[in-house]
This record gives sequence, C-alpha cells and structure tokens, in this order.
Amino acid sequence: MLDVRRLRLLRELARRGTIAAVANALSYTPSAVSQQLAALEREAGVPLLERTGRSVILTPAAARLIEHADTILAVLEQATAELATARTELIGTLRIGAFPTAVHAILSPALVGLSRDHPRLELFVTELDPANAPAALRAHDLDIALVQEYDYVPREPETGLDTEEFLTETIYLAALSSEPLTAHRHSTWIAGTPGTLCHIMTVRACQAAGFTPHIRHHADDFGTVLALVAAGQGVALVPELGARSVPDPVRLTPLATRRRTHLAYRRGHGDHPIVAAARLALHAAVTQSLSPTPPLRPRPVRSPTD
Repeated sequence: MLDVRRLRLLRELARRGTIAAVANALSYTPSAVSQQLAALEREAGVPLLERTGRSVILTPAAARLIEHADTILAVLEQATAELATARTELIGTLRIGAFPTAVHAILSPALVGLSRDHPRLELFVTELDPANAPAALRAHDLDIALVQEYDYVPREPETGLDTEEFLTETIYLAALSSEPLTAHRHSTWIAGTPGTLCHIMTVRACQAAGFTPHIRHHADDFGTVLALVAAGQGVALVPELGARSVPDPVRLTPLATRRRTHLAYRRGHGDHPIVAAARLALHAAVTQSLSPTPPLRPRPVRSPTD
C-alpha cells in the first residue's frame, strides 16, 4: 500500500526539483525526505528516482504516479469534507495564511465574525508572503490562504490546489508630486525585499515603462514605505490595501497595473464546513467591512457550494 504522506513528498519534488528544496519548504531534513522517498520506491516496487551525483530525476513511473497522487489526495480531502458535514456544530481548527496588509484590513473583521458564529472553532493565523502559501497549504500547515498575482507577475499554476477570485486592487505610484511613472526614471526607488512579489512587480512595471528603477531602500511594510516616501527618500508602488493611511506630503497616482488576490485551499477541501465558513467570512469582510479611500473593488460573494 502506498503511503499518502510519501506521495505528497514525491509531488513536491516534482514541483521543486531538489530534495533540499522540498526539505526546506516542508520543514524536514534532506535525509528524512530521502528516506521517505526511498521507502515509497520500495512500496511502489519500481524505481522512481534516478540519482546523478547530488541531483535526482523523476522516472516515467514517478511521473505517472504523481498524476494519480493529485487525484488520490483530492479524493481524500473531499471524503474528509463530506464526513465533516455530518456534524451539527463547527469544532476543530482553522489555519489561515495571509499577507500583512490583508491581516489588518480583511482578516481581523473576518476573525471577529468567525469567533462569534462558531465559538468552538480554534483559529490560527500565520502572516506570510503569498509566494510561500501554496507549499504551506499542501503541507497541511494551512487550511486556507490568500495568494496574489500582479499584472506583471502572474501566478504559476499550482498542483493540488483550488483558487477563487477574491479582490482586485489598483496599484498607485506614491511620490511627493503627481507625475506619471515615466517621469521617475531617474528617481530613487523604494521596493520590497528582493525576491518578493512586490519587488518583482516594481522592477517589471518600471521596465514596461522603459527604464530600470534605481532601488535604494527595501521595505515590506507599506506603512514604512509611505513614511520613506514622505521623508523624501524615494518613490514607490503601493497597492490599495497598503494605501489606507497616507502621510500628508504623499500623492498617489493610479496606474493601470492591478494586484489580484485569490483564496486558495487544497483541492477537494473547499467544501469542508470549516473552510467553507472561512470563505464566506473572508468574502463578507471584504464586501461589508471595508470602506477605504481610494475604494476597493471586491469580487462578488460566492457560496462555498457554487
């Protein structure tokens, strides 16, 4: 019998390419991952990995097994969800992952509603970069998460996950004057930590305007970013959720660029009563609880059974 947990490791290896990357993403040691994959090979009865020095290559048999693994894992999630519908009250844990601005503006009111409507539900929040959310979902460290993409930084397809549209935001140029983006080709720029979606978006948006930004400061908190802009330390690109409190000297110029946020959860797990409650609460928080300036444009609320 094939071990489901080992199938998950094989699927992550197919996506990440190296045992070290799988170990880092799932908080294992590389030796533990290697041991589990070797055990899976013994269970399968056929070679799954070809080892060349320190690298491994998936065999054709492994590729076929991964196709089945996606189906098997989704069916198990769906079976768990169907069993949970027999309960008359939501009892258990709900682990939500969100990026910092969403924690303040969206997640807080959603948690209030969930605690009120389902008092026996244990809520756990993890603040993380959206790029790290898919691995956390597949590792069962999270049940639902907010993931992002920008016009210039599209999301890569993720195996084993379902997503739904949640929120679309305008991106603003934050500066001390109301000039277009092209006027700042020689300006000093403020951007997120290299490797984050915000940093990549800033570089690509500027390159699309015909120049590469000279980035001097790196900050991931948009309050800090706007404070640096107000202090005359440079200009920056800020999404609507990050522009809810703007210092007086700062001017926001809307761009055609958009940031899109999606809700993500494991395939087959979206109709689990706990995840379904989280989906509704998050949509309600966006639709009913926010009244920022400039206005947000929430996506229509969709029932978990749609």
